[in-house]
Amino acid sequence: MARSRPGGDRPGKSPEELAAIYDDAAARFERFDRLQGVLLGRYRRRVFGPAAGRVLDVACGTGANFRYLGDVDLVGVDLSPAMLAGARRTADRLGRSATLLRADAARLPFPDDSFDSVVSALSTCTFPDPVAALREMARVCRPGGSIRLLEHGRSAVGPLAALQDRFADRHFESMGCRWNQRPAALVEAAGLRPRERWRSALGVLTGVVADPAVT
Repeated sequence: MARSRPGGDRPGKSPEELAAIYDDAAARFERFDRLQGVLLGRYRRRVFGPAAGRVLDVACGTGANFRYLGDVDLVGVDLSPAMLAGARRTADRLGRSATLLRADAARLPFPDDSFDSVVSALSTCTFPDPVAALREMARVCRPGGSIRLLEHGRSAVGPLAALQDRFADRHFESMGCRWNQRPAALVEAAGLRPRERWRSALGVLTGVVADPAVT
């Protein structure tokens, strides 16, 4: 069976390339928001629902996580201006206050210990350096806070994993996404301390709740 490195088989695209890809994709993400809610809503609620206090949503996209967060002080960052515009529309539609900023996940523009919770969904697959991004999330999260991730990666089911490997190059070129990554291995490589970790959807989805302290 083919094996992939924690981040997939290649380094990520540059921040500039990713911004362009997701500017082009933003309208599609908004159109499929309802379908994504049906498919992934229960997983987002499980991981992100307990987040409290001041919350940072890294690679927030068009705001798909917003509806699953409670009464929090929300800040969202993304590389793509078009995605951020969609996130603003989502926040407005939900009646939710949110501060939205353009920022690189590997260089978050916040002081240490700025947030009670840091959340991110389906994002490490696109980060040029996912381990550096995870360590940045840990840096800006207060001691005793939590880093909450919902990620997709290489399936635990052999035939599906082989299919992902077969089409990995094509998907990476179109979306900058390494969909055969191993999220749990990335968390381990970043030195985060998982409190909770699970896999679902044939092992494609991984949920992680981790302490921000880096070992």
